[in-house]
Amino acid sequence: MNVIEEIKAKLQKYPHAQYEADGNSIRVLPTSDDGFTVSLITNRNTYTVSFDGWHEDFHDKEEALNCFVFGLSTGCRLKEFRRGRFTYKWIVEAKESGRWVEYSETGLLVFPFWMKETVRYLQNDLISGEREEAKPDI
Repeated sequence: MNVIEEIKAKLQKYPHAQYEADGNSIRVLPTSDDGFTVSLITNRNTYTVSFDGWHEDFHDKEEALNCFVFGLSTGCRLKEFRRGRFTYKWIVEAKESGRWVEYSETGLLVFPFWMKETVRYLQNDLISGEREEAKPDI
């Protein structure tokens, strides 16, 4: 069974989860306006996990799966930066000992820097609970 089929099988436990999948990718849609899309794309030798605009490449399938699941959990939060209506930076945060800790950042080089900056926090709640061991190596 490939990684996409594995994820689809595990998502059967969550009947309210909405997802789109094909042979080499899967996208789980947010369950609320304050959530974010979590996706995984299989490439020849790597797996790319994305949380909206944030992304990370993995060579190890288990690390990619752990990161994917982490994005669906309440132990993960995405800090989104905008200039006007243009989103240009994303920071993945994990909850540790009751505090949010920044783990990884992805950003664009070109954005409308002259517009007012706003920050928004997004979080999924498909998988409840904060499991320390579920945090990815990002």
